[in-house]
Amino acid sequence: HRDLHRVDRRQRQMCIRDRILGSGTIAIGFGSKFRADSRYRDPEIIFLKPFHAFFDDFPKIEEKMLSLAREKNNFIRKEISKKDALSFFNKQGDEYKVELLNDLNDGNITFYSQGNFTDLCKGPHIDNTSKIKAIKLLNVAGAYWKGDEKRKQMTRIYGVSFQKQKDLSAHLNMLEEAKKRDHRKIGKEMELFTFSQKVGQGLPLWLPKGAQLREKLENFLKKAQLNAGYVPVITPHIGNKDLYVCSGHYEKYGEDSFQPIKTPQENEEFFLKPMNCPHHCEIYKSKQYSYKDLPVRFAEFGTVYRYEQSGELHGLTRVRGFTQDDAHLFVRPDQVKDEFKNVIDLVLYIFRALDFKDFKVQISLREKDNQSKYIGSEENWEKAEQDIIEATKEKNLNAVIEYGEAAFYGPKLDFMVKDAIGREWQLGTIQVDYSLPERFELEYTGKDNNKHRPVMIHRAPFGSMERFVAVLIEHCGGNFPLWLSPEQFIILPISEKFHEYAENVRQLLKNYDICGPIDRRAETTGRKIRDAEISKIPYIIVIGEREEKEKKITVRKHGGENIGSCLLYTSDAADDLLCVDLGGRRI
Repeated sequence: HRDLHRVDRRQRQMCIRDRILGSGTIAIGFGSKFRADSRYRDPEIIFLKPFHAFFDDFPKIEEKMLSLAREKNNFIRKEISKKDALSFFNKQGDEYKVELLNDLNDGNITFYSQGNFTDLCKGPHIDNTSKIKAIKLLNVAGAYWKGDEKRKQMTRIYGVSFQKQKDLSAHLNMLEEAKKRDHRKIGKEMELFTFSQKVGQGLPLWLPKGAQLREKLENFLKKAQLNAGYVPVITPHIGNKDLYVCSGHYEKYGEDSFQPIKTPQENEEFFLKPMNCPHHCEIYKSKQYSYKDLPVRFAEFGTVYRYEQSGELHGLTRVRGFTQDDAHLFVRPDQVKDEFKNVIDLVLYIFRALDFKDFKVQISLREKDNQSKYIGSEENWEKAEQDIIEATKEKNLNAVIEYGEAAFYGPKLDFMVKDAIGREWQLGTIQVDYSLPERFELEYTGKDNNKHRPVMIHRAPFGSMERFVAVLIEHCGGNFPLWLSPEQFIILPISEKFHEYAENVRQLLKNYDICGPIDRRAETTGRKIRDAEISKIPYIIVIGEREEKEKKITVRKHGGENIGSCLLYTSDAADDLLCVDLGGRRI
């Protein structure tokens, strides 16, 4: 955080007509915002140019920041009244800081000073600048003030800092590796998904190989859900406005939704579905349940839609239409903890299967001081929060508690996964909800023959299929587990006369759900192997005269390992392929 002030101080020194609008730490590093029409004059530059043109001048800014760090300036915190703070920034003509201050409560305002530079800041900071030894500015980007595209455009400068140069070098190496693993790049190379301006921004199109990958993930979870007692349901892509008014989603997310769909019927409005849970509540309500029937577990891969600003869209991780692996469990109050623990087991099973070994668990609760943005009674919130805390302890999960991260209708348990290069992603989530059953007046008949209110558990182990696939691609660099690969092998006949034998091999493997294509192109075998390596196909099967004559295949593993020639084993009862022995390993 202290580096933001050094960026701001350096820019203030260089600016002719500047507005430093705000700074803050981000997931990794820091970011500082300036007005896009600001101009500055470097001592070595005699002309003016916009911030976004200053990539080449990053080294000069970094050098000055390190120079300021070596001054060993202390960060001095000062509590200030709202009146005095407004006076300070009004004198500077800084309308943006004045706007920020107008949204703050008196008594919670602090300034930080470093040398001759003072700015509005919540903090905290280290004691002085001398601990910072390595700095790297990474990027500039545009953003609208407060995310409102009707306001002036800002310019953000991003960077990182470390106490040691070797730590900075390691971080920069990680960023280079992240570029290689970028799911947008790999997705294009492997022909998994694409986007089209004519279809619309943020609306991914799944190509055949990507659709196969996604289908395998869905089938994997569907099988696990079936074994755990879930039943499938399907809901429409739109819903009447009254549905979302009832659930509270219209009030909370109306501005983030697509515009309503109007019909010829007067005052009738529909919305693209922003969530699946209201629909599932109505499915539950369509039938009478006894206490003996609960828990009821509805599962759906349901596609939902939310309007994201175009500047916030990013590959598959931030889209406008996405499919959730959604399920809603309707349980008795005495079943909440056990069902919650069962869902934890399901999430951990998925992580193990996909080699996500490093993760942390976060209990997301309400803000302590501002509870107006949540729906439901205080009593139900306390019960829900306690259920999650107890279930997490009983599963021996080392969870951290974060206040202010709960959903508007209930607390939740979030799983934060680290990928292969150390980046953290939120994936699975489980929520306890006493509020929606109240809003939809859901009931079951209890032992006493009276009506009782069920409790809802929301869960999505993947989160969304789009985001999960993006994280999975970057975690494994596109080298998916064999069972999940869209194409598990590719057959390379060295000439056209071996196409018939290649087709026989492909069909035999297909009989055992091992799938892949034949490369029939008139290219050299070397070129075909290189293309297969780029496509990250796990096994390359080469077929020539010797293989056809001896009823063998020659197998090469992705990455260059040459397994060699393998016999095709057949059962005694039929000529179908039973397995392929890959140097002592069998697939």
